[in-house]
Amino acid sequence: MGKLYTHITGRLRAFIEEQPVFFTATAPLSGDGHVNLSPKGRAGSLVVIDDLTLAYLDFGGSGAETIAHLRENGRITLMWCAFSGPPNIVRIHGEGEAVFRDDPRWGELIGLFGAADGPSARAVVLVRARRVADVCGYAVPLMEYQGERTLHAEHFGRKTDEEFAAYCEKKEFIGSSVDGLPALPLPLPPRTV
Repeated sequence: MGKLYTHITGRLRAFIEEQPVFFTATAPLSGDGHVNLSPKGRAGSLVVIDDLTLAYLDFGGSGAETIAHLRENGRITLMWCAFSGPPNIVRIHGEGEAVFRDDPRWGELIGLFGAADGPSARAVVLVRARRVADVCGYAVPLMEYQGERTLHAEHFGRKTDEEFAAYCEKKEFIGSSVDGLPALPLPLPPRTV
């Protein structure tokens, strides 16, 4: 039923790019630390760069657990489920890195996302695949996709970059994780592009 792949094949790439939502999972090294699982889904906010590399936009609006865990140990798993069409689940286990606004690679990476970029982009998360696998997904329910929620983009679209930076500084669990790990570097660097 399941299959391992040496890379992201054309079929897997098409499947990944067709899904309106994906999930990220990370954890600290500490055995009593909090495991984090997050849904992601704004259209165009994930790109497959090559057959072993993906990137997605990390937006403000929630904590920064993923960033903290990546800064500590780099471990990340991405997962996509088919909620319509043929059943399938794809997981990519890999090494992740948060690329922040003041990184020299920011301009090139943010350009990959076109219109999906927005004023609340805090980082680009790069993921290098170590393990690529799919399984049947027979138990995943069929659900109908109704469309994008626009509230996030609209809310942060009304903020200037300075207002967004101030928002990040005031919000709990942005500069450090719930377990006290360093997360988003504050003050938030200004947008360079």
